[in-house]
Amino acid sequence: MIMQIREGSGIHVGIIMDGNGRWATRQGLSRVAGHRAGVAAVRRTVESAPELGVRVLTVYAFSEDNWARPSQEVESIFWIIRAFLRLEGERLRKAGVRLEVIGRRDRIPRALLREIQHAEEATAMERTLHLRIAIDYSARSSIADAATAALQHAEGFTAERMRAIITQTLTAQSGDVDLLIRTGGEKRLSDYLLWESAYAELFFTDRMWPEFDRSDLAAAVNEFRRRERRFGAVPAPVPSQLPVAI
Repeated sequence: MIMQIREGSGIHVGIIMDGNGRWATRQGLSRVAGHRAGVAAVRRTVESAPELGVRVLTVYAFSEDNWARPSQEVESIFWIIRAFLRLEGERLRKAGVRLEVIGRRDRIPRALLREIQHAEEATAMERTLHLRIAIDYSARSSIADAATAALQHAEGFTAERMRAIITQTLTAQSGDVDLLIRTGGEKRLSDYLLWESAYAELFFTDRMWPEFDRSDLAAAVNEFRRRERRFGAVPAPVPSQLPVAI
């Protein structure tokens, strides 16, 4: 059951969904079967996120570098994403999930692009959870594009103005990432949400993405809430205990 949360409350969680292929290999399955199993993990995560206090969920489905994979695997990934959007779109809408795709759109198949546009339009007014799917995405490219757009406002331009425009461009709808999770045991960011994650808490787990479930997300969120976030400042002093007057 997805719980309604107040718009604007909750945290932004980014997830690098790593380990589909390795999980499938260990099971004696094809890598494509691993990507299919990963869809079930996405569904579980979306269902669990709002009740755990997640307001925005950004998942890494296909990176700009993933074009280097075999063409058959790339085509299969796009087919799986398209099937997810087609089959889950109405379910997302009924659950109050707003769907948005980030990344380039000029290189993905037209059939997938149509499905993306339909799902985005159908869920545009939902407010329980903002689900962002990164497809053909590169953080460096996104930052470069935002900087290029900022240069159009060159009059009275300063470094501070550049920073403000890039931040506005990349975070206006989603806000900064609070918690960045990577599954699969690797410990790197892989060109994902670099600007938005400047002060994100990082959580790495050995769990392969197809195995990821509510308990794993809860563990990551609970760890996040235990950490002290200072954003470069000195921790606030703990008030001293004064003697109680008798």
